[in-house]
Amino acid sequence: MLKSMLTALGSPELRKKLLFTAFILVIYRVGSFVPVPGVDREALQAAIDARGSRLLDFLNLFSGGSLVRFAVFALGIMPYITASIIIQLMTVVIPRLEELQKEGEAGQQKITQYTRYFTVALAAIQSVAYVLYFRSQDALPNFDAGRLYLIVVSLTAGTTIVMWLGELITQRGVGNGISLMIFASIVAAIPQGIRGWVELPPLTQIIVLVIAVGVVVGVVFINEGQRRIPIQYAKRVVGRRMTSGGQTYMPLRVNMAGVIPVIFAASVVILPPTIAEFAGRGSFFESVANYLAPGSWYYIIFEALLIVMFTYFYTAIIFNPVEQADNLKKHGGFVPGVRPGRPTAVYLDRVLTRLTLPGAIYLALIAALPSVIFRFLPESNVFFGVLGGTSILIVVGVALDTIRQMEAQIMMRNYEGFLR
Repeated sequence: MLKSMLTALGSPELRKKLLFTAFILVIYRVGSFVPVPGVDREALQAAIDARGSRLLDFLNLFSGGSLVRFAVFALGIMPYITASIIIQLMTVVIPRLEELQKEGEAGQQKITQYTRYFTVALAAIQSVAYVLYFRSQDALPNFDAGRLYLIVVSLTAGTTIVMWLGELITQRGVGNGISLMIFASIVAAIPQGIRGWVELPPLTQIIVLVIAVGVVVGVVFINEGQRRIPIQYAKRVVGRRMTSGGQTYMPLRVNMAGVIPVIFAASVVILPPTIAEFAGRGSFFESVANYLAPGSWYYIIFEALLIVMFTYFYTAIIFNPVEQADNLKKHGGFVPGVRPGRPTAVYLDRVLTRLTLPGAIYLALIAALPSVIFRFLPESNVFFGVLGGTSILIVVGVALDTIRQMEAQIMMRNYEGFLR
């Protein structure tokens, strides 16, 4: 595999894409160290340490440490992910958005434009909430309306830049830009997680290591698993030539949605505690925060249910059984024993539904396992508090998707890929 990867770097086009992706990620990491003007970082760090909020630690992880430093990229890419979720859900209930979704590339560009506008609005709202929260912790000295405007504009502009950088990676680099942004943020916390693991007792070190390796193996096993639907092509007359029929298969992956459901679930599950953090003590939202605090049983169950739901939701978006059945019928293909057209669509939908369920449940269990272990081994928080099950799922899933795209690039020029 290492030899194949070195060979891949010999391709000028792929090497250019990899270097471009690395360059954008470096810019993203540099931006996470650029402070917002008018913030006392020492007072901010002291307020966060005194508060001891696991929610803030979780948000800080997904921002690559930018939140603690209150950097320009402190909001990270989460506003864009939240906006994408809301827009995709609204396509089901708003006829206009549903029509745009069916218009192909032109309609998708319009939906993407709406998502960008909504991202800016959410970033502005979230920026104000963060400013008010940290102001209540005495982390923003000499606070006035002008400084509020400056900080909100800086944070909102930072989110817009991160969104643009992610789209650049998707268009001109390798892999999904948004996923790689979160990947880079989590990977930046790995040294801290390793230091925490070294400080654990020997027995706990072994248990944590076995769990981490098991999660990685489980993610790879599920992401690479697939059900192969046999496809038979009949003989056809094209012009004056007779094309011979052939047999192939349609691969249906167990986890066709990849790591996107996990990212969606992580962004939604922290929303209620986030509102409670900014609402203050003694409010109704504080009781909600107690139930859905990261690491609690309600939090674990809620996140698991969200992963299952978003897995089905996103799979339905990226795979349309009716469209696949129509394409097979147009090209003279059919599933042996199933009539072309609507019966094929019903068959594919039934197979995909049954196939997605165990994959979604397995991903939910893997995401929840480290949090469950933490409740019985509290000292493991120094590791799982930094790199939890959700983080490991995202890192491994994004790495597999990126390698798969690199594999496709190599297969276009060479019959040998990474995995032989």
